[in-house]
Amino acid sequence: MGDVAMVVPVVSALARQYPHVRITVLSRPFARPLFENLASNVGFMEADLQNEYHGIKGLNALYRRLIAKNFTAIADLHNVLRSDYLRMRFNLANFHVAHINKHRAERRHLTQYNGKILQPLPSVFESYAHVFEELGYPIDLSEKGKFLTDNATVEVKDTATTEERTCPVDKYYFPLLHLRQLPTVIGEKRPFQQWIGIAPFAAHRGKAYPISLMEQVIAQLQQRHPSARFFLFGGGQQEIQQLHDLQQRHPKCVCVPEILNGLLEELSLMSQLDVMISMDSANMHLASLVHTPVVSVWGATHPYAGFMGWQQNPNLAVQIDLSCRPCSIFGNKRCLRKDYACLRNISPELIINKVEQVLK
Repeated sequence: MGDVAMVVPVVSALARQYPHVRITVLSRPFARPLFENLASNVGFMEADLQNEYHGIKGLNALYRRLIAKNFTAIADLHNVLRSDYLRMRFNLANFHVAHINKHRAERRHLTQYNGKILQPLPSVFESYAHVFEELGYPIDLSEKGKFLTDNATVEVKDTATTEERTCPVDKYYFPLLHLRQLPTVIGEKRPFQQWIGIAPFAAHRGKAYPISLMEQVIAQLQQRHPSARFFLFGGGQQEIQQLHDLQQRHPKCVCVPEILNGLLEELSLMSQLDVMISMDSANMHLASLVHTPVVSVWGATHPYAGFMGWQQNPNLAVQIDLSCRPCSIFGNKRCLRKDYACLRNISPELIINKVEQVLK
């Protein structure tokens, strides 16, 4: 989900800067809430790759469905086997096609054990934007900040009348729910009350801070901020059970997946947080989409790989220097030391100090 969430700011910029261009985002069904109300010239097409479009036969059926849409250009922002196959079909049909450069050689240099080259790679947002530039649609990503402020306005070219008109711009990329539309257990946010989000899990062990240490973070923050509320984010039966257990031990914690239903409700709650503590995971990127400051925890991975959340402050990244870091781009490699010191040696105080920087 993280990679898909990172597409949102880039497609939003593309839609604004080229309002005459019709854009269709093809992804799995879970991504629909991220794109279906993004802009008037952005549409969403879902593809169930596990059933309807499974295997080569399914991809051929998906290709026939896509080609019927009469697209003029194809942007492959994924560059994996399935999208490679579709891209090959479009190339054979003489479509204008471009795909993301994943900088695999530079990634190997960044993560190799000996002779590590610790230099920042282009951000994934920049890599996405470069794909559209190859198709003839250069994007100014630096323009983003002035479009996403309260009571903002922007001059938009009306392609039907060639006249300039001033349009209100929403604070967020998509319409969010008011707190009163969420389950009553969420309640209203009292003045001067801090709401802190915690997303302690990640897809791989090399990116997940030990839950016992995260519990120390929660306990110390509760002592420092007795009126604060803590919202625990996660997914999957095992993660939800661990969050439930944390909630039982810390009554000011709320197990979010037990009470909220769907991505839009979670994004709406995230937008009200004062700060989110997250791993290098999808929740970091989701919180970034609603402009919530994220204290991100990095273990086997590194911000230099280009996966820092959208417009997040790099000074809020929590990490320690080890000669073996980073050892992985996605955190899915086994620890050569066998002790995951990159995570276990991060003290709770390091995370708490970053949180305090935001709250002050």
